[in-house]
This record gives sequence, C-alpha cells and structure tokens, in this order.
Amino acid sequence: MDFDLSAAQEKRYAEILRESGSRLGEHRPDGDPDAVRRGFRTAAGIGVTGLCLPEEFGGGGLGALDTALGLEAFGRGCPDTGLAFGIAAHLLACAVPVRDFATDDVRGPLLKGLASGELIAANAMTEDEAGSDIGRLGVTARPVSDGYVLNGEKSWASNAPVAGLVVTYACTAPELGFLGLSAFAVPGDLPGVSFGPPLRKMGLTNCLAGRVTFTDCHVPRRYLLGAEGQGSGIFQHSMAWERAALFGVYLGLMERQLAQCVEHAGHRRQFGRRIGEFQAVSHRTAVMKQRLESGRLLLYRACWLLDEGREDKSAIALAKAAVSEAAVANGLDAMQLFGGLGYLADTGVEEQLRDSLPARVFSGTTEIQREIVAKELGL
Repeated sequence: MDFDLSAAQEKRYAEILRESGSRLGEHRPDGDPDAVRRGFRTAAGIGVTGLCLPEEFGGGGLGALDTALGLEAFGRGCPDTGLAFGIAAHLLACAVPVRDFATDDVRGPLLKGLASGELIAANAMTEDEAGSDIGRLGVTARPVSDGYVLNGEKSWASNAPVAGLVVTYACTAPELGFLGLSAFAVPGDLPGVSFGPPLRKMGLTNCLAGRVTFTDCHVPRRYLLGAEGQGSGIFQHSMAWERAALFGVYLGLMERQLAQCVEHAGHRRQFGRRIGEFQAVSHRTAVMKQRLESGRLLLYRACWLLDEGREDKSAIALAKAAVSEAAVANGLDAMQLFGGLGYLADTGVEEQLRDSLPARVFSGTTEIQREIVAKELGL
C-alpha cells in the first residue's frame, strides 16, 4: 500500500487548509444561526459542503478518502470545530443518502442546494427512547395514496435549527422492527414540520442541534429515499461514510492542537528552562503524536476500503473509536501541558477539549464500535 498522497491530493489539502484558515480563522462559536449559515456559505466557496457530491450538481466528485482529507484540512484550518462538524454531518449523514437513494426528480435540485451551502441538512434519527437501538423508533410514516403522513418527534438532530432539509427515518411497518424502517428527505418548509430551539451543549457550539417534530406531516412519495422498508440499510450506509470520513475533522483538530502544544513547550520557561526540555512534557507531546498518527492510519485505511467497494464494518469501527478516543486524550494532555493558561478561553485549549468529548458518543458510542468489532471477530 502506498502511504504517500498524490500531488493532486496534496494540492487540494493545501488549498482547503489555506482558504479555511484565511476565511474562517477568526470564526468564533457563538451559536448565532445567521453566523452558522454564513459559515456554511463560506465553506461552500471553499468546496467543503460538496466534497463527495457529483460534479454535475456542483460537488467535488470525490471518494471517501479524499473527502476525509478535505475535512481534515478544513478541521485543521478552521478553529470552529462545531461548524466543521455540522458541515460534515450535513454532507455525510444527509447528502450521501440523497446522492445514492433519492428519486431522479428531486435528486438534482436537492444536491445542488446541499453542495452550494444554501440548503442545510439535518440528520434526524435519534429519539428519546431510541438512540443506538434503531429498531425501536417511535416516529411513524403512514402510507397514503400519494405519499406518507409522518408523526412523532426526533430528540436530537444536528443542524435542525438552521435546516432546510431533514433526512429522517420512520416506521412504515412497526411490526417488522428495524426491517420496517423507511428513509425520507423531508423539506423543512412542509406543513407539519417544526423545529425546536437549539439545545444547550458543552461543546460544538456552532453545530446547532435541536428537536424535530412531525405533526400529520404529508410527505410526497418522491421524497422517499430508496424503497419502502430500506431505511435501516440506508442509515447504515450513511453511518459508514460518516464514521469513516467525518473524523477527518478531528484529525485536523489534533494536528492544529499538537502544533500549538509544541510551540508553547518551546517558548514557555519554568525553572530557567523551556518546559519542552522536561521529559514529562516532551514525552506527553510524543504520545499525542502517536495517538494522532495511529488514528490517521486507521481512518485512511477504512476510507480506502470504502472506495475500493470493500466496506469493512470492523475497519470503520476501529477507526472511529481510535480517533474519537485519541481526540479526548489529546485534549486532556493539551490542557495539562498548558496548565492554567489552558483553562482560559482565549487559548482555545479548553474549547478543543469540550469539542472532542462528544466524539466518543455521536455516530455510535465507543462501546457500540467495540461491539461491532467483537461481532466481526465472531463473538
């Protein structure tokens, strides 16, 4: 296996890193919906909101590995990890199922809006009584002559407060459990769709998340993704892309964080010496580098397999678990290395830690990823 990036990959990475740093380097997470919308449009101008969407609809036409590389560069250049996460969720959990399963009459218009950043998508799967257990969804989709009538509430949907499109999953045949789920791309302006206010969270501030409620919402049949009853497979397909590629954002964060730590260790002096000369500090940064590179190799491999048509559940789960756990551990180490300065908001270190903590929970917890690996081992 060739571990070198091609000249085209290096050029694209450098361009996204430069442009994201130049245009969004001062973007601060304040939770303002208008600022989030502007951030999406800026990211679209850099090409991030459509990385893996077809070129004919304004996308980049990239595979999973190149998409992950683009998100890594964006996560490294843009210090607003919440915005970067929201964009990645919009692209991978929402635009990918539209790309692969939408009907021909809505696919083009939706993808054009998603790639341009003018249409922001929310992924609405989680419910109060159904998180990782997708076979217990309470939202229903009752078939009618010209479509479906949706009723119920989703408790946690990334981008919901600013969304113009909701990719959601509902029971069309509740008696069949996960085999009775169907997927929909629901325009946010349909009668019967309502969005709750942004949820208060400890991090990822500019990834606005909220509840989505469907009240006798009539969804025309053309917005069904795939076939009726195919929702579970569609969701797993979107999660393969999200778990494999979204965590490029966290590789970028860790790369930026490590550079910040090395710079600090090279300038901060205590007891007449640079703190980087103390083994307790130098070894801590070495371990941070080790975690980063280990996670990177697993993530690149998982994406490469996806591009080769060899979707490997175990490889994807290992990559997701490794990168998310590394992001949290490196965040704690950065806080310790900076000491009291790391507790100050101005350095950005405490924000990096807060933004990393949910990585072990969303897209399937670390425990779920380990369960996937164990099952693939035959246990």
